[in-house]
Amino acid sequence: MNLKPVILTCKTQSLTMLQWLIFILVYLVIDYYAFQSVKTITKKRVVYALYWVLSGLVIGNLFYQMVLNADAAVRVLTPIKSYAFGFVLSVFVPKLILIFFLIGEDAIRLLRALYRKIVGAKTQQSGFIASRRKFISRLALGIAALPFGALLYGMYKGKYNFKVLTYTLTFNDLPKAFDGYKITQISDVHAGSFDDPEKIDYAINLINKQKSDAILFTGDMVNNFANEMQPWAPTFGKLQAKDGIFSVLGNHDYGDYVDWSSQAKKEENLKELITLQKNMGFDVLLNESRFIERQGERIAIVGVENWGEGGFKKAGDLKKASAALNPNDFKILLSHDPSHWEAKVVDDHYHYHLTLSGHTHGMQFGIEIPGWFKWSPASFRYNQWAGIYRKKEQYINVNRGFGYLAYPGRFGIWPEITVIELKKGGVVA
Repeated sequence: MNLKPVILTCKTQSLTMLQWLIFILVYLVIDYYAFQSVKTITKKRVVYALYWVLSGLVIGNLFYQMVLNADAAVRVLTPIKSYAFGFVLSVFVPKLILIFFLIGEDAIRLLRALYRKIVGAKTQQSGFIASRRKFISRLALGIAALPFGALLYGMYKGKYNFKVLTYTLTFNDLPKAFDGYKITQISDVHAGSFDDPEKIDYAINLINKQKSDAILFTGDMVNNFANEMQPWAPTFGKLQAKDGIFSVLGNHDYGDYVDWSSQAKKEENLKELITLQKNMGFDVLLNESRFIERQGERIAIVGVENWGEGGFKKAGDLKKASAALNPNDFKILLSHDPSHWEAKVVDDHYHYHLTLSGHTHGMQFGIEIPGWFKWSPASFRYNQWAGIYRKKEQYINVNRGFGYLAYPGRFGIWPEITVIELKKGGVVA
């Protein structure tokens, strides 16, 4: 079925246009202020022209793709629109850094001028002020070049720079038959953003090379529409694991970010996505659980629908998903949004040994020095945003995501394939 986006009402379109005009106005104000640093270090008009031509092209292209293009009224980011957004981000973030320095310099100059006026001190020589201004502008431009290059690199190469991250987690009550059990987690595929079949095929082969006992997918297979996954279904259908492939839904899988012509169309889209995953060999858990058995012992794979704080869908029902479990079962919980962990999971009397989540993407941009330092803007929003966390003898792994959304790239926070080995610890006295 080919699901076509529904054009929004005129009222919504007018509001969207107004929002875009306000955004462009703010962008131009920031642009003009940042331009002062360029004027400080050079008087060449050709440089001025290049600055404004580049700025005009990137913002003009974004406005065309998102507003003037035929289906731009729909809140859907195609690869072309994502690149338009990515280029704006690549030039906008450096300009924010520039104005941070310039505003700081202007504030210092203002305070010094007020001080001299109050105490009657002599005014600083204009030559000294100009020299300091030029130094600040050069420093700011040098620092701003770093995110500019990083964001461009992220679009060119970083988005498919797949990394396999391995962890070993020890549990005293892990059934002995599962000592050494290996699982691979992937999350946040966002198939509607892909543009390179060879890279995706490479990543799927990389997952299979891990030879894990089970593969667990933690939601957001698509951006909005089930048919985004159709071209990639044969590739993902090649995934193999001895004990199966289990999956849950993420917030994007429900089609909540599209204006549908009817509720029936929206529900049909979700059914199609679930069917597509099943045809690929995925066992989709909709507030359900499954058992994996070995030598008369078992572990439970529990899957909840999306549950997130801050306005995100709360369809997850932990109690329903665990209805077939015993309290003493060893449990691996699949829950897309990591905010579910602290809000509902950690204090639940059933004790979920390991929770697997995604959702944050690590904001697709950040700095990581393994074992020493980890930072991303995602840390301002989520307590658990990338990697392994532990609380009350329970673990959560937040996968950084397989794909990407909006900004068509990654830098520092690379696309992730997580491999976790479960080990049995000593008996607690």
